[in-house]
Amino acid sequence: MKILSLCPSNTELVEYLGFTDMLAGVDDYSDWPDRISRLPRLGPDLSINMDKVEKLEPDLVLASLSVPGMEKNVAELEKRQIPHIVLNPQSLADIEQDLILTAEKIGKPERGILAAEEFAAKIEALKLISSRIENKPSLYWEWWPKPVFTPGKVNWLTEISEISGGMNLFRDIELASVQTDWEDVLNRQPDYICLAWVGVRREKVNPDIVLKRPGWSEMEAVKQNRILVLEEELFCRPSPRLIEGAIKLAKKIHPQAFSKI
Repeated sequence: MKILSLCPSNTELVEYLGFTDMLAGVDDYSDWPDRISRLPRLGPDLSINMDKVEKLEPDLVLASLSVPGMEKNVAELEKRQIPHIVLNPQSLADIEQDLILTAEKIGKPERGILAAEEFAAKIEALKLISSRIENKPSLYWEWWPKPVFTPGKVNWLTEISEISGGMNLFRDIELASVQTDWEDVLNRQPDYICLAWVGVRREKVNPDIVLKRPGWSEMEAVKQNRILVLEEELFCRPSPRLIEGAIKLAKKIHPQAFSKI
């Protein structure tokens, strides 16, 4: 079977299922696993070259609605009658279901069930440790610095915070993504500042930038140097790799509790 992936999270899901050898093309931003580096590129995930997609004659295209603006890709796939499925995971449970659905569409349902079970088992292992932690720090997640965007309650990072032994600072807002400002964050006084800017590699983010924000130098998290610059690819993409990110985060905020996982 010939599969095309139109965004990084879909590409990573295919790898988690063990079907990367079936990939015949990916979007420009897919960067994991390394062995996809020689595959044909189909353009940025918001501007996929549908002529190239059609020319590759795929058996299945994995489309997505995880980022606003991807709707036009789906519309074009439908217009051209290219076989596809659309994934739009907003939670860890959604990702688990996407593993099952994708494997079914590929014709190997047993692999999807197994992968989903493995994924769920990793989550439960983290939940068990987290449930024993009494003091759970609040985490301010920064997706973008100006204007300020942070995940709200309806987002996988609220779950990732919890299974890592923390709490999303903006879990009280019933949105997937919240636009706020530096003063609001300052008033909420997070225990940790987690910088994971969408589309920006970790090494490009300078944590000292927060010192320039009014009042932030007096924030306890800043005074205690509890500023974490985290991998965008492990926290901002709704793929099974979120668990890898959760483990990394857990070991940073509760090194002793999560030392054996």
